[in-house]
Amino acid sequence: MANSKKSMHGAWSSRFAFILAATGSAVGLGNIWKFPYIAGENGGGAFVIVYLLCVAAIGIPIMMAEIMLGRRGGQCPINTIKALAKEAGANENWKYLGWMGTLAGFLILSYYSVIAGWSLSYVVKAFTGSFSGESAAQINTLFTELKASQGEQIFWHTFFIVATMSVVARGVEGGIEKAVRFLMPSLFVLLFLLVAYAMTTGYYSEGLAFLFKPDFSELTANSILTAMGHAFFTLSLGMGAIMVYGAYLPKDISIAKTVFWIAGADTVVALLSGMAIFPIVFSNGLEAGAGEGLIFQTLPIAFGNMTGGWLFGVLFFVLLVFAALSSAISLIEPAVTWVIEKFTVTRNQACLAMGGAVWLMGLGTVFSFNSWADVTFFGLTFFGFLDYLTANLMLPIGGFLIAIFAGRVMHDRHTKEELNLKTEKHFEIWTYLVSYVAPAAVFIVFLSVLGIFG
Repeated sequence: MANSKKSMHGAWSSRFAFILAATGSAVGLGNIWKFPYIAGENGGGAFVIVYLLCVAAIGIPIMMAEIMLGRRGGQCPINTIKALAKEAGANENWKYLGWMGTLAGFLILSYYSVIAGWSLSYVVKAFTGSFSGESAAQINTLFTELKASQGEQIFWHTFFIVATMSVVARGVEGGIEKAVRFLMPSLFVLLFLLVAYAMTTGYYSEGLAFLFKPDFSELTANSILTAMGHAFFTLSLGMGAIMVYGAYLPKDISIAKTVFWIAGADTVVALLSGMAIFPIVFSNGLEAGAGEGLIFQTLPIAFGNMTGGWLFGVLFFVLLVFAALSSAISLIEPAVTWVIEKFTVTRNQACLAMGGAVWLMGLGTVFSFNSWADVTFFGLTFFGFLDYLTANLMLPIGGFLIAIFAGRVMHDRHTKEELNLKTEKHFEIWTYLVSYVAPAAVFIVFLSVLGIFG
């Protein structure tokens, strides 16, 4: 395989388009609440510093590796890894790395779509004033009733899957690129509007202190593990999404420069989210560390009790939907491209097949909140099992193996051709990080989430 193979599925029209798409893949529901929350609980600015160092040492090298592999292979992750293993004279079983990433994206989307459906439901609830003047108990009841309603969840789950597949069916430039050119700028506009409102609450400085004030006494070994884990997961690594997006990247675009932009944009979204959310939460005397409940229980109370709350509630949940949609598009793209390459079908046919399959799988998550609540797999509900399997097992194993494959299996000559770094020293630094530092860090995180370490 001489040089990069041009993808049969199309190409990004520009580096900016790729940055928007990859940032859209990375930015998801977790950016909106998880990063600000864990930063505030682990030393604020001190945690942010550690997190940025972890992004530089773990996230960026592995993301560069994924994009490099995708561009060189020019196919779906499954066929890309298979072809690159053959090119390197490596064991053909490396192809299962591509399979694992593609399957992980498919499984994640099946439950991610249901959660995104909750956001869609809350857009309507905010617009119709369902939060106005409601007590904490009433807001909690609203959320409980949503999870108990199979019909409502299935409706929004279906709506979200149809929207996702409608974009993917239109191809790289005509669908994905056009969508992210609208979604990502809109997401930033919505964030800035919410931050602007947060400045008027009287608690903006308190919110900034919660998020940014360095408190190294709160920084523990577990905080560092948390930073390492989030640096890996926040960039959508290990699930084939970044690899397949890399397959559409033209040869003349610098991978390294592009990845720094993506990592920077992803971090900015997370920080802006905290700057918007916490002043609103604090101004209403609510609990900042509420996890999932921060979005669907705590914030609705705030929106229901503040001037113009219905409008800012709508804006916030539209923001969540945009973040979810941009991620969902990338999650299913690896599976769609595999179906096209394997069965020589049209993109519309592949989208119909994969959309239907992921929709059907998503019903298990819907039911796990009601009629299947007592059905467990290894002590976990269907949703809990899928979440644990993908986040705690498949993604870290995938990221670990991607780093090993890119750093130790592929020939240096081939990686140099793709990365095209300015100096030999830069290549040596990347090779060291991706071959030793990143795999070791991901392995430690993997052991910690299993409860073996940390």
